[in-house]
Amino acid sequence: MPRILSIDYGQKRTGIAVTDEMQIIASGLTTIPTHTLTDFLKDYFAKEKVEAVLIGEPKQMNGQPSESASVINGFAKHFSNIFPDMKVIRVDERFTSKMAFQTMIDSGLSKKQRQNKGLIDEISATIMLQDYLSSKK
Repeated sequence: MPRILSIDYGQKRTGIAVTDEMQIIASGLTTIPTHTLTDFLKDYFAKEKVEAVLIGEPKQMNGQPSESASVINGFAKHFSNIFPDMKVIRVDERFTSKMAFQTMIDSGLSKKQRQNKGLIDEISATIMLQDYLSSKK
């Protein structure tokens, strides 16, 4: 079975998570500088079978698009142009950064480790993906 990949897109860095081949468990893959994202994805897709890509959809509490929505929507359009055969699934990413930070606290990471914004992005992508997997059941 092919994997599902999740992207927590940011202007500076992007967190990436992926499922196992059975699409049961989401795991953080990496955080990379956003300017290297396209090359990273081309390389990853050449090595691994990926069925779909989740891209966060930033919303405010009232359901309206957040300030970063235009940037992320632009990325989603760019992604679809570069990878036209890849299925894109947009998912609500509200609270993922807060949940990621809480996960770091609950995991016993030190204050210095919790300041690693790249790790927050990777965990956020993992939370989005695990939530998606849970909703499919």
